[in-house]
Amino acid sequence: MTTQNSATEADRALKAKHRAMWAQGDYPSLAAEVIPGLGAVLVEACGVRSGQRVLDVGAGSGNAAIPAALAGAEVVASDLTPELFEAGRRVAGQQGVELSWQEADAEALPFGDAEFDTVLSCVGVMFAPHHQRAADELVRVCRPGGTIGLLSWTPQGFIGRMFATMKPYAPPPPPGAQPPPLWGDEDHVRALLGDRVTDVRAERRTVRVDRFETPEAFRDYFKERYGPTISVYKSIAGDSGRTAALDRDLVDLARDGDPGPGGVGGLREWEYLLFTARRAG
Repeated sequence: MTTQNSATEADRALKAKHRAMWAQGDYPSLAAEVIPGLGAVLVEACGVRSGQRVLDVGAGSGNAAIPAALAGAEVVASDLTPELFEAGRRVAGQQGVELSWQEADAEALPFGDAEFDTVLSCVGVMFAPHHQRAADELVRVCRPGGTIGLLSWTPQGFIGRMFATMKPYAPPPPPGAQPPPLWGDEDHVRALLGDRVTDVRAERRTVRVDRFETPEAFRDYFKERYGPTISVYKSIAGDSGRTAALDRDLVDLARDGDPGPGGVGGLREWEYLLFTARRAG
């Protein structure tokens, strides 16, 4: 019993840390300014339509949930970090749609079995630390024959490489936690979902990002607004040498593959995996 209680307390502490990480900075503005169209890509791939009940897991400020509502679906936007909802409610109001916003842990969703026609997540559920738990929940709340749709950064794409760049500077992950970009690996996602899904479609695509004129502009923007980057810098704040080294490494990452004067190489094209499937049964 003591071991189980300790594990539960450790999990609560980890989730509190994740919530705080995403609440810092300004992820809603980053999502709106850098990747505004990704949610709509996922909604279209899932075939969301009027009359469906849709759950967005790790919804953030609603990049996928709002397009789903615009398609006529009844939408629940869920996220571990409800601090992100205010911006989403504002955008939804401006676009004239209503949806529900609910605080929820992707690894323990507060919804009934087979409650939704479509369960989707746009660069959201990939940040749940325990991948199998999260995958099990995606399947559980989707009705048989319903659609599960995921859009995740790939390990070899720009954001996956950014996480690899930051890893040496970050505190070691807790036992059992897995790297977010693994959700961008088709084989990994297939293994997580197993034979509980059919009609799998997986495609690696890129989104063009024209927000940053220089590698330094990218680094400074993410240092200010992106929770995971902010957290890594906070963890080394007392070491000026390591902070300067991370500064250099992020600039080098953005400069890698520079196509010429004024170009920033891979910073222009961010690869993601678009994965859809139907729940079997």
